Amino acid sequence: MSAPKIAFVASEVPIAQKAQKALAGRYGDVAPRDADVIVALGGDGFMLQTLHATQDNPAAVYGMNRGTVGFLMNEYSEDDLLERLAEAEEEIINPLRMTALCVDGSMHEALAINEVSLLRAGPQAAKLRITVDGKLRMDELVCDGALVATPAGSTAYNYSAHGPILPIGSDVLALTAMSAFRPRRWRGALLPKRAVVRFDVRNPEKRPVMADADGKSVRDVASVEIRSEPDVAHKILFDPGHGLEERLIREQFV
Repeated sequence: MSAPKIAFVASEVPIAQKAQKALAGRYGDVAPRDADVIVALGGDGFMLQTLHATQDNPAAVYGMNRGTVGFLMNEYSEDDLLERLAEAEEEIINPLRMTALCVDGSMHEALAINEVSLLRAGPQAAKLRITVDGKLRMDELVCDGALVATPAGSTAYNYSAHGPILPIGSDVLALTAMSAFRPRRWRGALLPKRAVVRFDVRNPEKRPVMADADGKSVRDVASVEIRSEPDVAHKILFDPGHGLEERLIREQFV
């Protein structure tokens, strides 16, 4: 079989730029639209950026860590790349779709691979009403914020907010509160992947709230609806034995 056509993309940090030049010189380089596989060089943030930028591209993305945490990345090496790509295991993840209604009546949509979060944008705590699949589940959550995370994103912001780590194939979403004041120390809920979660901001003029989907922020939201987007599928490649399933399990025993 002929070697795959590879597109190398890199974050702006010097170590990633240097790696891109070295790998492109050794294995060749094509535009992402012409590639059989895309190799992303950077950290987790750059992997999310690459996945968003190539969501309409059928090529899978194989990441190599030239950043910090690198939870979504494989170890970096210039050697044996073709063999690693041939043996790589594919994980398919669906993002969340955020639909935010702002106080001024404007609507905003964005996709999030990791999580959609609502955060207080003023000195006072946020007051949120939570509805799941059209049924009121909590009339008032007083908190610094709340988020809905995918399994792939459960070890990111969700984990730092003491949310649960979710197995990648669990078809479950995590709803997690940040610094919940009332109900006291409420940690959140596990919801089926098909659930539609709606947050309504109580008194948004006095207690402003912003919404964020993988770094795309919207200020002064009045309500936010979050649902899984099955029509968008991101394909990520991992070295054998180091896929998301294994990583998510391993994180729980650290």
